[in-house]
Amino acid sequence: MAFARIGFLLSCALLVAQGVAQYTGPAQASRRWVDVWTAMPQLTEPANLPSGVFNATPKFNDTTLRQTIKLDLPATNGNVSTRHVRFRFSNAFGTSPLDISAATVARPLNNRAGVSVVEEASTLALTFNAGANGISVPAGALAVSDPVEFDFAGIESYVGNGTLQSGSIVTISMYLQNGQQGEAITSHPGSRTTSYLVNGNQVRASNLTGQVQSQAHWYFISAVESLESAEASAFLVVGDSITDGRGTVTDANNRWPDFLFSRMQRSNSSVARRVTVNNQAAGGNCVLSACLGPSVVSRIDRDVLAQSGVRYAMLFEGVNDIGGAAADVATQNRVVDNLIAGYQQIITRIRAQGIPMFGATITPFSGNATIQPYGDAAGIREQSRVKVNDWIRNSGAFDAVIDFDAAVRDPEEVTMLKTEYDSGDFLHLNVAGYRAMAESFPLGLFQQFADGVVED
Repeated sequence: MAFARIGFLLSCALLVAQGVAQYTGPAQASRRWVDVWTAMPQLTEPANLPSGVFNATPKFNDTTLRQTIKLDLPATNGNVSTRHVRFRFSNAFGTSPLDISAATVARPLNNRAGVSVVEEASTLALTFNAGANGISVPAGALAVSDPVEFDFAGIESYVGNGTLQSGSIVTISMYLQNGQQGEAITSHPGSRTTSYLVNGNQVRASNLTGQVQSQAHWYFISAVESLESAEASAFLVVGDSITDGRGTVTDANNRWPDFLFSRMQRSNSSVARRVTVNNQAAGGNCVLSACLGPSVVSRIDRDVLAQSGVRYAMLFEGVNDIGGAAADVATQNRVVDNLIAGYQQIITRIRAQGIPMFGATITPFSGNATIQPYGDAAGIREQSRVKVNDWIRNSGAFDAVIDFDAAVRDPEEVTMLKTEYDSGDFLHLNVAGYRAMAESFPLGLFQQFADGVVED
């Protein structure tokens, strides 16, 4: 097939392709694109690549990838179920072009995350650059699909394993006829959601046939945008494994940002109900250096400022910078000073665009040092956590502070998580802990900062 090449920005005039319901007019001044789902792109580690034929040369040769994601669609005045959405595909870390031969979006069977079967009647083709069936995404770049009109009626309530929660599950299927050359594959390993791989072009199949392989990772998809009213906006959360959902249930979408969005949708605040929550976290991520994935100071432009419809941003990171550094006073003092300097730079860059920057305190990690090596016997890393949290709470640098530390720490032993919130490793929380974090978030911040901020 002939691949459309990325050239100009997505055209507003769209061709009508057979079997595709598409947006056919220019965006009105009262409407704008808003992120309703994001996943931080990373360079895939060897252990997170698929196995067998899907990991041959080239990777994903003659492969259909089927992946489910939860969209945080904002409330609308008319309770409109049909939305115009478009999808971002990332080749950020690829060293060769990513040739997408075909792609579709559909409803998963029974509106569940992590299932391989879709409702065939709901399947719509995704096109690119005003009607092309595929696209070649250059190394280091991303591609945005044409908008497609999708009916979300009846799927706003079920998320994951029958869990009643706000959000809409969709299935994205993409076919790579020629795979991708090289070892550098772009993905988000910490999906906590089951995806499927199979040979052949099966993007329109309701049920995948042949030797199907499952993986708990997302590959290539990095964001979904929805055309919304001007009142709608996106909240971007930058974090590490605690925000990425380590300790949650696979296919259940019960990270703390998921619980927060549900709480917002059920609130009495019309402002909060029109805000989407977008997760830009990655396990093992650091503020200052490239631990797992790019550092926050290097990715903040890509993962916040380059996103669509952003009105609010939040930073909840630092534990890996502290825990990954040597437990001696001199080293930890440098980490504290450098973290604070990094926070200040991030805040300045975000606020310069009129976006308020919220900060969260670092949650406890002390306990059994054999299970959780971040905790040291002398408590030197704990002293760093306390110093950083004191600065977050009292410096006034962040526009608002979410005190997750206070929400989940043991009141009798403040260096540790509450037992009922501990996943078992003394660092990551369980589902109850993530729910408590979401409950501690002050929803009034969305009204308070609805008009943005002015950088001094």
